[in-house]
Amino acid sequence: MVEHCPVHNSEVYLLGLTPRPTVPPPSPPSPSTPTEAEPNTIIDELCLDDVEAFENTPETDSLTKQRLSGAVHVLNTEATALRSLTHLYKTDATATQGFDAAVGAITRHGGERGSKLVICGVGKSGHIAKKLVATFNSLGVHATFLHPTEALHGDLGKIGKHDTVLFITFSGKTAELLALLPHLDAALPVIVLTSHTHPDACEIIRRRPDAILLPAPIHEPETASFGVSAPTTSTTTALALGDALAVVASSETHAAVPSVFARNHPGGAIGQDARKPRLLREIAVPLAEIPVWSPPNKSTNTTTPLDPNTNNCDSIDNGACGADILKLGYDSRSGWARIGNAIASPSRVRKLDTKSLTSRVSAIPDLLVERGEWISIRADTRISQAAEWLREPLRSPGYGGEAACKEDSVLAVVEDGEVVGVLEAGRLLEWQE
Repeated sequence: MVEHCPVHNSEVYLLGLTPRPTVPPPSPPSPSTPTEAEPNTIIDELCLDDVEAFENTPETDSLTKQRLSGAVHVLNTEATALRSLTHLYKTDATATQGFDAAVGAITRHGGERGSKLVICGVGKSGHIAKKLVATFNSLGVHATFLHPTEALHGDLGKIGKHDTVLFITFSGKTAELLALLPHLDAALPVIVLTSHTHPDACEIIRRRPDAILLPAPIHEPETASFGVSAPTTSTTTALALGDALAVVASSETHAAVPSVFARNHPGGAIGQDARKPRLLREIAVPLAEIPVWSPPNKSTNTTTPLDPNTNNCDSIDNGACGADILKLGYDSRSGWARIGNAIASPSRVRKLDTKSLTSRVSAIPDLLVERGEWISIRADTRISQAAEWLREPLRSPGYGGEAACKEDSVLAVVEDGEVVGVLEAGRLLEWQE
């Protein structure tokens, strides 16, 4: 028997209050930062309250439409702020000079040990600072985070005489940063990433006139955009500008940024991707590692390097038979074998049948590829680009332009005019990033 009990429900009603909307109304589209050259530059109109894209889906209820409309509004607003910031750094002299000076200050010691970037911020700006520290370090630019309050209680020792200090402050007058400012050595370069576009408007720069202004304004106040002053658009622009600073500074500090990043980021999916080979020289089989067949009556040296750039080599018809090449290939770590300047790729070795084992190599069709038939390709060519060329298919100048590349074609990887390694075309034809 099921016992039926009354349902108790408690509700509180506030009487006499004006009903409020469930979400703040969207703001109208705003123009980008005006300049003297283009005072009325208009960014494409935003469809902030347009839900027509969702009207054609019957199962989409009003709450879902409301959520998606709000998400599109936020994304459009922040995208507008970034477009406005991009326009500013293309056209405004104060912004461009400030960025140039900031990069110069960070890289003035060329990334030497003992020099670093010290980034300071409070609240959301502090979180942005910590993220930028991680980005700078992964790109090989030494950086550290310093909380201004902790600096006044002993952490000021983090700052060295060769360092550069970066303040992140939207208002330009954060009390903790102003309190720290007098304790910084006058010789230290100070960069201020702030919403102000002119030095006179920033309190920190008024107190430190030699500081470098790095403007990161937003096209409209966050209260106007979202009905609340929570840092959203402002943190997006600060983060984006900080990323730009890190990438440019790293490219000036290191000749090979990808290798630096791979060394500093060995873990996770990013580290695995960074370790992937990118250039042909990284996957080519060095010629010195390919064993050379020598007749039994000669001294055998399986690691003697050949000179593939000359024709002064032993004839391929010097007594070797298919079994000799088969043994040489299977004993080789790479699977390749060679006689003089002729070479047998792994797939060609694997195709040897029983009848061919006793035959002279000169009588075995498609076993050896002489130097004149190798397809030359530069060692610094990207693997993905080379693979695309082969799939067209490739007609290499070194191949005579007569026939398409095959899977067992031999690619000669060339650097400074010399062959440094070889590849089978099939490996590139199957290549995937």
